[in-house]
Amino acid sequence: MIGKDDFDPAAPHKEAALFYGLFLRGHPPEALRRDIDVPKAIIDKLLKREQKEPTYRETLWRIYSYRKQVLAIFDELVHHERKRPSVQ
Repeated sequence: MIGKDDFDPAAPHKEAALFYGLFLRGHPPEALRRDIDVPKAIIDKLLKREQKEPTYRETLWRIYSYRKQVLAIFDELVHHERKRPSVQ
C-alpha cells in the first residue's frame, strides 16, 4: 500500500483518464461509474466491523474520498465529451 508520503496528487486524474479511455472505446458510462464508485452502504458495512488496526476507519474514508474524486473527474470528462460537437 502507498504510504501518506508517497501520495501522487495526479493519481485520481490518471485513473479517471483510464476510465474515460474505456468510455471513448464504447463502454457504457453507467457501467464504468459502477466500477469506479464505492457505495456508501459498503463503507458503512465495513465500518461496523470491529477492527484492531487503529487506522482502519481513516483508511476506509480515504478510499471512499479517493473513489468519489475519481468519479467526479470521470463525470466531468464525460460531460465535456457529450457537449463537444461531433466531427463528420
